[in-house]
Amino acid sequence: MRKLFIATFSIVLLLAGCAPNFQKEEQVVQKRDKDSKEKAIIPKYKISEKYYRSIVPFEPSAARGQVVNNLNTRYDINEFETGLMRIAQNSFDTEKYVFQEGQYLKAKTVQSWLNRKLTAEQLKANAENKEEPSTEEDNVGLNPAIEGGDVAVMNKKSPIYLSHILEHDYLIKADDKGTYKLGGVVIGLALNSIHYYQKEEFGDTFEVKIPHAEMEQEGKRIAQEVVNRLRRMDELKNIPITLALFEQKSRSSVVPGNFIAYSEVDQGGSNISSWEKVKEKYVLFPSDEAKRDHRDDLVWFENFKQDVEKYFPNYNGVVGNAFYLDDQLQNISIDIPIQFYGKAEAVSFTQYATGLVMDQFPEHVSIQVSITSVNGPEALILRKPDQKEPTVHIYQ
Repeated sequence: MRKLFIATFSIVLLLAGCAPNFQKEEQVVQKRDKDSKEKAIIPKYKISEKYYRSIVPFEPSAARGQVVNNLNTRYDINEFETGLMRIAQNSFDTEKYVFQEGQYLKAKTVQSWLNRKLTAEQLKANAENKEEPSTEEDNVGLNPAIEGGDVAVMNKKSPIYLSHILEHDYLIKADDKGTYKLGGVVIGLALNSIHYYQKEEFGDTFEVKIPHAEMEQEGKRIAQEVVNRLRRMDELKNIPITLALFEQKSRSSVVPGNFIAYSEVDQGGSNISSWEKVKEKYVLFPSDEAKRDHRDDLVWFENFKQDVEKYFPNYNGVVGNAFYLDDQLQNISIDIPIQFYGKAEAVSFTQYATGLVMDQFPEHVSIQVSITSVNGPEALILRKPDQKEPTVHIYQ
């Protein structure tokens, strides 16, 4: 019988999907600026080469909290933020740079950029009513203006493409004294695959599907304008900038969206000359998409699902969220919500499910199986690629 590991250390490390790989490095003091006496440390431990160290105490984003309001689902929220860090690794080495939430795009700035551009008539009306903005210079919305007329026609013609802007900053050591400075900025642009609108306040919500090619084209246009504006900020005039386009899913989606492209603008540059495609996507198992595009992977998932159902007759609740990179399955997270009638039953089933994970899943794929009940989490099974034995945590 395979060993059952009951982990006693923090589950946070398990959720990171990797065993702790602590790097013992000296604590580094960051001086905020030459006039400030406030100091911050950079932790000397990090759990994996995949992650950036970050500033302590935590420096919240200048636009903190807006991502929750502007994206459609919690799946998109999580993937937009964590995926942007993954994109950053193409430009900024995790060994040289430390992470800090965005400090330069304020909440008011982000919100104004997300607005629609005003028409000439709207500018004139605002000026007459002494409202802001009253000049063309203040008309900073990055989404297309909408003319008067039939609401449905205008929303189909000019949907809202840009739903959110997220800034991440990356600091690099400036000297041997431990002073850090801004070394790069990564900007994520969340784009709508579906535009939602209402014909009247509190009325029904309608939707317009945005073709992928149109969404990507508009995203690249917006990205260039964002670079132009960042270069007008004194602090960002000569800082390398990476921009990434994220396609978010519909409000009803149970899988997150994904990044589709990124571009790097060198220090002092302003023009985006080219884009790198990002071939990432999430697929729900089982689903028509999985059956159509990933039949071989669906086979072993269905075998696992059927064996779970043998343990609990009349049960049909196993679902998986698979992540593909360059059309190759990288990892899959599986949820098994089951009603248990005792802790012994939960432990017994966890042992059974652990055996299924080892026997039925490809060795090169990272697996996470979450077992839950009405009482909350019951167990977590984690297996990294080519790992001989999975790590299992039984919640007490």
